[in-house]
Amino acid sequence: MDNEQPKYKMICTLTFGDIYLQIIVWLIVIFISLATTLALWSSTRQIYALATVGIVLVLSLPFLLFAFVTTLFNNIEFVPMEEVPSYKSSSSKIGGKQNPAKAAT
Repeated sequence: MDNEQPKYKMICTLTFGDIYLQIIVWLIVIFISLATTLALWSSTRQIYALATVGIVLVLSLPFLLFAFVTTLFNNIEFVPMEEVPSYKSSSSKIGGKQNPAKAAT
């Protein structure tokens, strides 16, 4: 019994407020990207406009993912579980006191 590993439960305390600012910043980046696209959009520069959006998305998504994952990892806690009493011993004590169900007539 002494060689047993202690059991832990994982608690995630992440709330929407923890990532709210990250979402706002990323939305600002997307809107700036779309504004740049509209500024470059003309009959001769369409490929540059699409490339700008693609570059902004490809470069910003890894940073956004990194920010989300690190925020999530900072809000995960491992707490040791308290020992739970055995159900077998308590059920045998209760079993003698239970009455069988009766049908209603």
